[in-house]
Amino acid sequence: MNKSIKKWAVTAAAGLLLAGCASLPSSAELDSLTQSIVKASFRTQGQALVDRVTAVDDTNRLCSQADVAGKPLDEKVAKAIEESNFKAIKWPADGKFLGDWKQGEAIAQSGRGLTWTDPAKSANGGNCYNCHKMAPQEISFGTLGPSLYQYGKLRGVSDPNSPASKPIVEYTWGKIWNSKAYNACSNMPRAGHTGILTEDQVRHIVALLLDPNSPVNK
Repeated sequence: MNKSIKKWAVTAAAGLLLAGCASLPSSAELDSLTQSIVKASFRTQGQALVDRVTAVDDTNRLCSQADVAGKPLDEKVAKAIEESNFKAIKWPADGKFLGDWKQGEAIAQSGRGLTWTDPAKSANGGNCYNCHKMAPQEISFGTLGPSLYQYGKLRGVSDPNSPASKPIVEYTWGKIWNSKAYNACSNMPRAGHTGILTEDQVRHIVALLLDPNSPVNK
């Protein structure tokens, strides 16, 4: 943030305090001030659009409010969010849920994409290892999310194409496409829903997690 913006933000905050007779500003006033600072601090450049930080849907807004309040979402509100996001899941157009696990591994390893220096048509990475352990040979991984090592094996998926595997295959696709369909305030990005990953990329990551030949299941 440059000096002029900082000065403006401090002046605006001071004005709110004085207007409130030195009382703390309301949540609505703070929200308005924050939005003003964000709009003044960010700009669109290349494919990095300012809408990424200024456009907030009801799911993110409600989860953020709950986080600030330090309280879990009301159960009915959480259920409504999950149902809404589940309806937004785009299932594979050709009915094929699994792709090539080798391509899935490359996508999981890559954290590239969506920066202003990236060409708009370049493929994004999934950055999966940033939050999950997935294969034993990978020594650099995050722990924000649960370990996915032996994801398919632990769920008894010996043949992802069998009818018995259909529920877990569909769940895996849905979770990657829109995580908030299963956990209203999940920290996991809504990879398909927000356009981070394409349908084909999601298909390859599903294969990485479920294919018995994948390093995830060895």
